[in-house]
Amino acid sequence: MTPDLPSFHAFMMDCEVWVLGMSWWILMMSIVQNLVALVQLPMAWLELRAYSQVEDSESSWQMLISDTTMPVSLLVPAYNEEVGIVENVQAMLALEYPDVEVIVINDGSKDRTLEKLVETFSLHPSARAFEETVPHALIRGIYGSPLHSHLYVIDKINGGKSDAINAGINFCRNPLFCVVDGDSLLESAALLRAVRPFMEDPRRMAAVGGTIRVANGCEISSGQVHKVNLAKRILPLMQTLEYIRAFLVARLALSRAGVLTIISGAFGIFRRSIAVEVGGLSSDTVGEDFELVIKIHRYMREQKRDYCMRYVPEPVCWTEAPESWRQLGRQRARWQRGALEVFFKYGDMLFNPKYGRIGIVGFGYMLIVDVLGPATEVLSYILIPIVYADGILDFDFLLAYMALIFIYGIFISTTSLILEEMELHRAPRARDLLLLTAVAVAENFGYRQINNVWRLIGWWQYISGTKAWGEMIRKGLART
Repeated sequence: MTPDLPSFHAFMMDCEVWVLGMSWWILMMSIVQNLVALVQLPMAWLELRAYSQVEDSESSWQMLISDTTMPVSLLVPAYNEEVGIVENVQAMLALEYPDVEVIVINDGSKDRTLEKLVETFSLHPSARAFEETVPHALIRGIYGSPLHSHLYVIDKINGGKSDAINAGINFCRNPLFCVVDGDSLLESAALLRAVRPFMEDPRRMAAVGGTIRVANGCEISSGQVHKVNLAKRILPLMQTLEYIRAFLVARLALSRAGVLTIISGAFGIFRRSIAVEVGGLSSDTVGEDFELVIKIHRYMREQKRDYCMRYVPEPVCWTEAPESWRQLGRQRARWQRGALEVFFKYGDMLFNPKYGRIGIVGFGYMLIVDVLGPATEVLSYILIPIVYADGILDFDFLLAYMALIFIYGIFISTTSLILEEMELHRAPRARDLLLLTAVAVAENFGYRQINNVWRLIGWWQYISGTKAWGEMIRKGLART
């Protein structure tokens, strides 16, 4: 049978037009994403200059001895965190803060998380009245410590991280609560610095986020980082640079624009009354930190209440980063799935004037970076070789385009390092800066591409309705 040559030719022409159209889409998205990153740099610098607390130790000291400093409840949700929970609680108890209570919520751990807490802090059953203002799973027991009157442990049936935090919100009595992951450590002055925006703007401030840094390689004992070192393995090193870029540039810029859409679940402070008004955290997304912030934005806008949120770079929380490709891939796919769950759950806020700049700028940024970005980049890995092989793309243009993308990525990363060193002086040694600069070059050749594939897997998990959290294997901060 003779093939229909005109029809086949038309089909091939349609394919070529489609490929060319997608190539122009990829080019446009690349330009938009790079412009967004370029705009963020000066905004981040302005925000850092305006609110930096690095050289203002006098204010922190005055807050430490002041009777007016706002009391804070530290909520530590813990599920199977036996390898690091003791160091975490020790860090909480050693914080420089005049009025703080530590509430660990054991969310039905299957390991010895509860047993280690009982043994280390001499816990015993305790009674404390509380009102169930937000829903959570059944509480099996409450424990107090004769060694630390401000330490409590809640033992409850497993309900997930959001459910555990809700139990802590009900149990705490202070106007502010701070969520800290069970595998993380706060620096001794972190809480003082993070609470300061609430003291400066007590009427409007709804939430504050701090910086997360990679603890792998650091010398840690008794819940404190005694010596800051870079990790020796390549994956934690790559993540160290990622965290600097994401927190110091992206979140500072979003804070400056008044569209901070995420406060890390590893270290964020919220006004309890507002969290209760919005119904606490929801359990239908793995991006519980993201979802709570967006929920507060939506509620405050709909109630026409004046409010603000801020990211403060100096308060540092140290966390253990995954050291295996498998664990890191699971984490990034889960983060992407959580971002998509939140974006589409509140999708009616996108470009909606009713929600002001958070709907137009904040959700517009999420659309570009979280929704369209991963699929567009992975598509470019497939289409660019095709259009080059088909002769549509000139080799010199391809070479120039690829060089520009890589050089620009290196520029953003190295500028983040320069900004951090100029304003925060976080790198203890010059060779650390040199090593991170080398990482800024290396991450563009493989690591960045794999990250986008992981994020695309997160897209598939969202589409297929995956709900599993995924187990994370911890070495323990005392052994990093």
